[in-house]
Amino acid sequence: MAAGNRSQSVEDKATNRGQTEVNKRLKYISLAVLVVQNASLILSIRYVRTLPGDRFFTTSAVVMAEVLKVLTCLLIILLQKRFSVKETVLLLLDSIVFQYKDTLKLAVPSLIYTLQNNLQYIAISNLPAATFQVTYQLKILTTALFSVLMLRKSLSRVQWVSLLLLFAGVAIVQVQQEGNKEASVSDSSTQNYMVGLVAVVISCLSSGFAGVYFEKILKGSSASVWVRNVQLGIFGTALGLLGMWWNDGAAIAERGFLFGYTDMVWCVIFNQAFGGLLVAVVVKYADNILKGFATSFSIIVSTVTSIYLFGFHVDLLFTAGAGLVIGAVYMYSLPKPPSSGTSSLGSSSSSTASLPSPRKDGGVEMEPFLPKSVLSSGRRHITSSCHPRHRLTALEEEEEEEGAAAPQRL
Repeated sequence: MAAGNRSQSVEDKATNRGQTEVNKRLKYISLAVLVVQNASLILSIRYVRTLPGDRFFTTSAVVMAEVLKVLTCLLIILLQKRFSVKETVLLLLDSIVFQYKDTLKLAVPSLIYTLQNNLQYIAISNLPAATFQVTYQLKILTTALFSVLMLRKSLSRVQWVSLLLLFAGVAIVQVQQEGNKEASVSDSSTQNYMVGLVAVVISCLSSGFAGVYFEKILKGSSASVWVRNVQLGIFGTALGLLGMWWNDGAAIAERGFLFGYTDMVWCVIFNQAFGGLLVAVVVKYADNILKGFATSFSIIVSTVTSIYLFGFHVDLLFTAGAGLVIGAVYMYSLPKPPSSGTSSLGSSSSSTASLPSPRKDGGVEMEPFLPKSVLSSGRRHITSSCHPRHRLTALEEEEEEEGAAAPQRL
């Protein structure tokens, strides 16, 4: 009997060691995916928006990305139901139509996310990629403040200090850009630095509010992240079409919905649509510190790439500001010490930098990505990202990545 127990113990230890090695590899894979997705989307948008020739309509690109996301989430739900069309339709009818009050709650965050996606195109079209990447980290500050005000969450002293450093770093970068507008904006006839700056600030405010509002209204909900994204996508597509008609209706009627679409533009749209979903698959293996490091590293990648791709000029002032932002992002992602006191502005709830375990979307544990027969044991839950993309996007990845517990759109 004792020999059998020892044998079982040895097997358990070997299994645990093997599992640890697998998890370690997955963490590094997660880091690479997060960095590539964060940097590539911004760089690719900047690239296609600065190319000579016909410009595609950004409003149509936002709509196309929403449609692709909805179709992808519907396919995932169909996979979860083992390709049973009847069960899938019944689930969608129950979640979207019969529980219409729950669906209508998502109209507000969907409106904000649609606005945010359009603003990001405007911002990246008018700002250098590196400047946008640094400035966009203000979403961490806005999300933290909205979490404290709306959800009564507490922040540690280190987190408050990191937010101050974050703001200071962004301010320094803006001072540097103000003094080097010629280097920042190569074609002043088509690009406006102030327009880009206002767009990214409003985008950060909307990102912070939408993420926190999303968490607040969905606490206690039983719907999966994929159903939620279908609901958001329906509103997002409708609102995106409305915005497209309002802003570019006459031009699109004359030139067509897909005017100016090149292979590179399609790459941007697919990145925007599927990047958040991909991050959702891998982000469960990345702890908060790793995600903070990924954000910081993506700033470096964007800056270095911008130097070679767009002739971006980096001086001492930009380096100092970006360095403060990178350090602040990493500081904010550090776990809150159990013994630290709560902030006077927050309650005794957990830090916004710490994540619930198991991971949840608005207080709801994620459903399996695929049927149990397809999944390997021990990895059956998908969590929401940050982004838009922020969002259960991600850009919104995105969101989690902001160091707050507020869920984001894929």
